[in-house]
Amino acid sequence: MTGDSIDGAFGSKPHNGQYGLQLMELRELMEHRGHEAYNIIVTKYGSVIEMCNKLFTSQNEGLSGNPADLEDRRKTFGSNVIPPKPPKSFLRLIWEAIQDVTLIILLIAALISLGLAFYTGSKKGDSSDSQAEWIEGLAILGAVAVVVLVTAFNDWQKEKQFRGLQNKIEHEHQFSVIRGGKDIQIPVGELVVGDICQVKYGDLLPADGIVIQSNDLKVDESSLTGESDHVKKGETVDPMLLSGTHVMEGSGKMLVTAVGVNSQTGIIFALLGASQEDKEKKDKKEKKEKNRNKDDPNAGKFFTIFKLYKSKFQNFLNQNYLFKIVLV
Repeated sequence: MTGDSIDGAFGSKPHNGQYGLQLMELRELMEHRGHEAYNIIVTKYGSVIEMCNKLFTSQNEGLSGNPADLEDRRKTFGSNVIPPKPPKSFLRLIWEAIQDVTLIILLIAALISLGLAFYTGSKKGDSSDSQAEWIEGLAILGAVAVVVLVTAFNDWQKEKQFRGLQNKIEHEHQFSVIRGGKDIQIPVGELVVGDICQVKYGDLLPADGIVIQSNDLKVDESSLTGESDHVKKGETVDPMLLSGTHVMEGSGKMLVTAVGVNSQTGIIFALLGASQEDKEKKDKKEKKEKNRNKDDPNAGKFFTIFKLYKSKFQNFLNQNYLFKIVLV
C-alpha cells in the first residue's frame, strides 16, 4: 500500500476517488429478479466480471484483506450489521406490566380500601379494629407491586437473553470468503461489499450478492418472498442472491453487493420498524379520541359538525373575494 492509495487484490483505489458502482445504484439493482436482472447487468455493466473491476476486486483472488481497504468499504457501503431496536428500560417494562386490567382494578380497590380505613378510623378513634383495617389495602398494594416487579424483571431478562443470542449469532456465525487468493472463514459481521463468497448447500446467506459461478444452485427464498418452491440460480438464469435465504442445493460463488441495512433483509427490517412505530402512534391517537368521546358522547359529533361547517365557510370566502374584503 502506498501513501495515496488503498490496495485491493485487483487494483488500487485512490483515497479521493470513487468506486465504479455507488451504494444506491447497487441497492436498486438488487430489487430486480430473474432474466430482467440478468439483462440489466449485461446492458448496463457488461458482465459480473466488469462489476468486480468497478468494485476493485477479483473473482479469483477476492479482496486483499487490507484493513484500510476494508474500512474504506465500510464507510462507503456500510457494515454488515443491522442495528437492533433500542432496549426498553426497566421503568418502561414496569409501566407496560401495570397496564393489565386486573392489576388496575386491584390498585383502585386497594386505594379505596385505604381511604375508607383512614376515614372510618379517624371517626372511631384508636380502637384495635380501626387500626387493622388499613392492612387489607396495604396487602393488596404489596401484592400488585410484587406481580409488577416480577413481570417486568422476567421481560427484562428475556430481552437480555434474546439480545445476547443475537449478538452471539452475529459474532460466531462465520462464512467462507476469498481474500488474498485464500479461502478463509470470517464472522458475517466483517463482510464488506466487494467480497467474493463461496456458497454451498445449507448456508444462510448473510448479505446480498450476484452469482459469479454456480453448480446446480437452488435457493429457498420463502423467508423474503413467501414462495415455497426452490428458486434456481445461475449466471444467466437468476443471478441475484438475497440475504436471509437458504441454499438448498448445489454450490457457487457470489460477489457481495449489499450488506447490513442496505441488503434486502435490512430494508425489510427498517420498513417493519417504521410501520410498527406508525401503528403505535396511530393506536395512541385513536385511544385519546376514544377516551375524549367517552367522556362526552356529544363532543365527537360536535367536533365533526364544526369541521364540516368550517370547511364550507372557508370555501364560501374563497369564492366570494369581495365579501372577504368587507369582513376585513
